[in-house]
Formats: sequence, structure tokens, C-alpha cells
Amino acid sequence: MRSEAAPQPDGLERFASPGKGRGLRARRRYVVGELLFSCPAYSAVLTVSERGSHCDGCFARKEGLSKCGRCKQAFYCDVECQKEDWPMHKLECSAMCAFGQNWNPSETVRLTARILAKQKTHPERTQSEKLLAVKEFESHLDKLDNEKRELIQNDIAALHHFYSKHLEYPDNAALVVLFAQVNCNGFTIEDEELSHLGSAIFPDVALMNHSCCPNVIVTYKGTLAEVRAVKEIEPGEEVFTSYIDLLYPTEDRNDRLRDSYFFNCDCRECMTKEKDKEKLEIRKLNDPPSAETVRDMIKYARNVIEEFRRAKHYKSPSELLEICELSLDKMGAVFEDSNVYMLHMMYQAMGVCLYVQDWEGALRYGQKIIRPYSKHYPSYSLNVASMWLKLGRLYMALENRPAGVKALKRAIAIMEVAHGKDHPYISEIKKELEDH
Repeated sequence: MRSEAAPQPDGLERFASPGKGRGLRARRRYVVGELLFSCPAYSAVLTVSERGSHCDGCFARKEGLSKCGRCKQAFYCDVECQKEDWPMHKLECSAMCAFGQNWNPSETVRLTARILAKQKTHPERTQSEKLLAVKEFESHLDKLDNEKRELIQNDIAALHHFYSKHLEYPDNAALVVLFAQVNCNGFTIEDEELSHLGSAIFPDVALMNHSCCPNVIVTYKGTLAEVRAVKEIEPGEEVFTSYIDLLYPTEDRNDRLRDSYFFNCDCRECMTKEKDKEKLEIRKLNDPPSAETVRDMIKYARNVIEEFRRAKHYKSPSELLEICELSLDKMGAVFEDSNVYMLHMMYQAMGVCLYVQDWEGALRYGQKIIRPYSKHYPSYSLNVASMWLKLGRLYMALENRPAGVKALKRAIAIMEVAHGKDHPYISEIKKELEDH
């Protein structure tokens, strides 16, 4: 077994971050756009809805993938990808055949099954654990409420139900710890439009602490995570990423951090709350709304966001669009269009329009979103890049080439810093520009 002191990426070191536990620190200067380090996935699982368009092994997006001859549900670039993924795919292959339509473990359960298998076959430290080992992950077990503990027990039951042939299970207590670790340290892999591709564990990336003013950004090249500077980083500075969507005001961000990661953020943004007024912009009326009216509308906005999240699972596109339009009408009496709660519901409405292929409707919402997004998000935000990209593709589809070119070039400018200039996504977008 390799020693605990695995070689660390050049220019970086693990250290004790005051008030935050362990963290990652720069030992040299990094400039904007520079790659600090990359980390292969310790374990990754492609989301079920992307099967057939992405390789189950390397997550590459391509046409003409070959399917697994047994289950006919996993797809691969070639024999090499299939062989490499077999130790993980075999956990599911026969079960998918046996259960048929009833095979439906959650992504968290699928990822955890793969981690258990990996721990059995690779007990030594892996290339993904140069700075932090999976077994060192925080579980925050003592902070879990009854609801979270019950959800973990449901996941454990599903793990036993769907995986039996190729897995050796530890006892229940060890599984509770592992699921809690995965919940706190797992990553969502997304494509260039921020569509969900799958879930993964990147131990070294998980070492970084959170800030709402991050100096790095994490992007993905297949199942490889890459960490690049989005601000200049000086020697001795801590390296911070963001764990959450940074659109929202301070209170909302900290609610999310407490719920998912069990801490409050004490970054400059959270201490000063200097962006909150702009993010919660109120309509300029002759008779300004009272503080109570504003508070009530914020409460309504938070509730409708939660209602919409649940409704996505059972309502039709037209019903979802109606929720968006009604809530935008109601909030619009008090909030400016640039208010983040308005933007949230516009974004959801745009998503429904894209789903039903109403390109004009999607474009109308996107045009309202992009400017406030550029103001509210940090520089080199993936949310802003993906919005320019969606707008560019919509303009192109609607044969407005000049606007399409302009929007796609804006997306590329951000992505060249966030993803690196040689990323396949950037090559694809440049090809789209050439082909139109």
C-alpha cells in the first residue's frame, strides 16, 4: 500500500485552514485561466437519461456508440472503453437484465455501489487521492437530522435490493457513514449547457473549501475534473471553489450551505452582503412597497421555487409554464425583472420552452436573463457562459446569424478561461460557427 504522504500536485499544498479544517493552498502564483490541477474520477456514473448519447465509461459525447451485448442499456465508444468500465458495469449488468423496467436505483445508490467495489479492488491510494483520501471524507454524521438519516436508510435498502451478486457489504453503520460522505463530497458532472451528465467522486477536488467569491472553477473533460484560476492567486493564498449556485442572496446561499454542507460561509460577500440589494431589486414605483410587502413577496418567491421543483416530477410542460407565468406576474408587481427570484422563474420557463421546442419563447426569456446574469454572477461564470451558448444556438436556429455569432463568441470567451482553450466543447462551438 502506498504511504499516506502521496505526491502532491506541484505548486499546491494541503494545509490546516483556520476555522475551516483542512484546505488547499497555493505555493506559487497562478494567473487567470491557468490550470492548477486535474483529478480523474475515483468513481463516476452516467445518468440514465444520457445513455446512448454519451459513453458509459469515459462520458464522451458521440454518435454511433456500441451497446453492451448483455443488458443492451450501456453504450461505449469502443471495446477499450467497454473493457475498462466492465469492473463497474458488471455491478449493474445482470441486475438490469433481471429487474427489467423495475431496475431504478438512484444515482447516489449507483455511485456508492461503485465506490464499495473500487475500495475492494483498489485498497491502495489512487491517482485521484494525491491530496485527500476517500476514507478521510467528512460525513457530518452528528449533524444529520431524522429526515436525512431516514433517506440514507432508504438508500441502503435500495443498495441491498439492487446489488447483491458482485458486492460485499460492510455493516449498516459503515454504510450510513459512506452515504453521508457521498452526500457531502459528491460532484455533479455537467455539459457545456449545464445539463446533468452524471455523478462522481473527485477526492482531491473535494479538499477545496467553499467561498461565494471563489478564485477557481471546476470543469469537466469526460470523467476528468479540471481546476482553473478565475482570479489571480498569490503564493500562500487559499484556493476556494463554490459549492453552490451563486445567483442568490446571502441568506438563501447560507440556507443551502447549512442544509447540504452544515456550515455558514464567512467570505467577504457574505459578511458585507454588498450584492444583495441589486439581487433583490424592487420596482421603482411612485408608491414604493412597504418592507412587509417585500418580505412577504420574498417568502412567496422561495415557496414557489420549491413548489416548481416538486411539480417538475409530475406536472405537464403546459402546467409548469403556467406556474412560471403566474408567479412572474405576481412577483413583477413588486420585483424588477433583474431580481434573482424573477430570473429563477424565467430560467425555469426558458427550460420548459426548450423542452417543447418553442424556440421563440425560449429566446424571449433568455434575452431577459442574460444581462442581469452577467451582473449578478462572478466573472467567468459557467451559468453566464451556458446562457450565451443557449442564446447563440437559438439565434442560429431562428436564422439570426449575426446575433448568434456574437452570443457564441461571448460564450467562448468565458469558456476559454473556465474550460481551457483546448477543450472539446470549445472546438464543437467553433465548428458550429464555421458550419452556419
